[in-house]
Amino acid sequence: MSEPREIVFLFDVDDTLLDNDRMKSDLGDYVAATFGDGAQHELWALYEEQRDKHGYADFLGTLERFRLAHIEDMRVVNLATWVIDYPFAERLYPDALAAVRHVSQWGLPVILTDGDGVYQPHKLERAGLVDSFGGRVLNYVHKETELDAVQRAFPAAHYVLIDDKLSVLDAVKRAWGDTVTTVFPRQGHYANDPDKLKDLPPADIEIARIADLMMHDFGRIGRPKEEIDP
Repeated sequence: MSEPREIVFLFDVDDTLLDNDRMKSDLGDYVAATFGDGAQHELWALYEEQRDKHGYADFLGTLERFRLAHIEDMRVVNLATWVIDYPFAERLYPDALAAVRHVSQWGLPVILTDGDGVYQPHKLERAGLVDSFGGRVLNYVHKETELDAVQRAFPAAHYVLIDDKLSVLDAVKRAWGDTVTTVFPRQGHYANDPDKLKDLPPADIEIARIADLMMHDFGRIGRPKEEIDP
């Protein structure tokens, strides 16, 4: 357990710090160019099946099922290499790390992500995020159900959660109440899908992009929302 902090900033990764939609688009283009347009549709159908089954983006399971379906095509061995070698560091949003450095003047930045135990850590390492956060990485299957573990790992008087999924922000807000400030960057398909947003209350702070975090002064955290806004 870490020493208690006044503020801990919890950063999601996919479509919060890193443009995961762009990575998926690049992967789809590669599969279509290599195996044909039908194979791209097949890949994403498998991806959705794996996500429904496990509750997270199971890229490894998706790739394995795709490989088995194309086991006689020698080109399929290159698919895993393409994913492993993907330049994730180039997919960090502009000024994402500057935003992390900005908030570090008030508290401790920590990655709070969810995914599998192999691909997701590899992505974070390749993107340079493990080093940028000093190794402070929490990776769960469903982070919103692991809040007690988060508090044990990084106890704090107050938390700031930055996440592109409004449903996650709402779940954590309902669990932690006034001890958390939720920040909603409107990046990626989840953050701009009306069906994903309907019936959910707004976050405490909404920003257009992660770099806009640098417009906020978190030294006044704990005061009413309007006093935190720039």
